[in-house]
Amino acid sequence: MKLLFIALGFAALWIAVASPVAELHHHMLTAHMAQHLLLMVLAAPLIMVGARPLLARWHPHPVFCWLAGSATVIFWHVPPIFELAMSSHFWYEFQHASFFIAGILFWWPVIQPSPGVSLGWSIPLYLFSATLPCDALSAFLAFCGHVVYRHYSYGGGQTRLSPLEDQALAGALMWVTVTFAYLIPALVVTAKLLSGEREQAVEIGAY
Repeated sequence: MKLLFIALGFAALWIAVASPVAELHHHMLTAHMAQHLLLMVLAAPLIMVGARPLLARWHPHPVFCWLAGSATVIFWHVPPIFELAMSSHFWYEFQHASFFIAGILFWWPVIQPSPGVSLGWSIPLYLFSATLPCDALSAFLAFCGHVVYRHYSYGGGQTRLSPLEDQALAGALMWVTVTFAYLIPALVVTAKLLSGEREQAVEIGAY
């Protein structure tokens, strides 16, 4: 099963950076956004789940992990920095690597918590709060009313979408994907915590 998770994670990684589909990032912001999402919310956690025994010795602080994930997303979407990545192969590859590493760090407290340490209700809060900067960026891209990134100002002729429609779709894709990717695990953890508290209350009442 662990090998399956690792294989699926590397498959997502390949689709994001090396498949023919990945070439669409030159023409569509939506495709570029899909690359980031595949790296952070699919490839990184899948590989982490499969490789948990190999990652057991390091336990970064959750605050550092949260900041690494959120700051990476915001940093690379600042227009001058985004344009730098699109104009340089080196910085473009560096951007992809940073998204993947940030994804590993972000999911670490959720998938690989420190042994003997129960983060409890902080995990749902951790995941929910991480949606906020992504939601702000998504809403800005979806509703700002002008094309933010010069690279996509003229479109690539690959779709019938205008540059502004492509940008709005990219924002919507990020908004929906991050919401489900972060809040579903938060709901699962919340259900487990409530179940544990209910069982504990029943045991106390039995005495």
